[in-house]
Amino acid sequence: MSERVCVGAIAGVHGVRGAVRIKSFTDRPSDIGSYGPVEDESGQRKFGVKITGEVKGLVIATLKGVADRDAAEALKGTRLYVSRARLPATAEDEFLYVDLVGLKAEDVDGKGLGTVTGVYDFGAGEVLEIAGDGGGLLVPFTKAAVPVVDIAGGRVVVVPLTYAPEDEGDRGRAD
Repeated sequence: MSERVCVGAIAGVHGVRGAVRIKSFTDRPSDIGSYGPVEDESGQRKFGVKITGEVKGLVIATLKGVADRDAAEALKGTRLYVSRARLPATAEDEFLYVDLVGLKAEDVDGKGLGTVTGVYDFGAGEVLEIAGDGGGLLVPFTKAAVPVVDIAGGRVVVVPLTYAPEDEGDRGRAD
């Protein structure tokens, strides 16, 4: 398990006094300011975060040491991390994305499907990206599609997706 967890990324600037817009990866977006100072990916720069508002799904914040628009603009794209120890404990059926990446994926019979390479939420729910010898696979991250998440065992169990057969009578129609 990673000792640090990415809790957000600086998406852009807000105004002329150095405020930034942050895409928060926390359950409640404003929580990004409650874990203490955040640091960049290298761990070299640390920033105190003061939340000042929210707009269009992003958190507006000031960062200690960032006083003008130019300094804020230079931070665009910076991923923000905190120590795992500062995060609240997860419930039994809650997982941090960082803990899912790298798990082996197998079907219900134990056949290997590949490795979880990413977890995404495009707006319709979370999906796991699984890369294997046969190519990539996106699986809804639901209890029905992924009934077993065994972090300690390093694996997830995936129920194969089934599709309805195509209606031959409609094939090729352009309604």
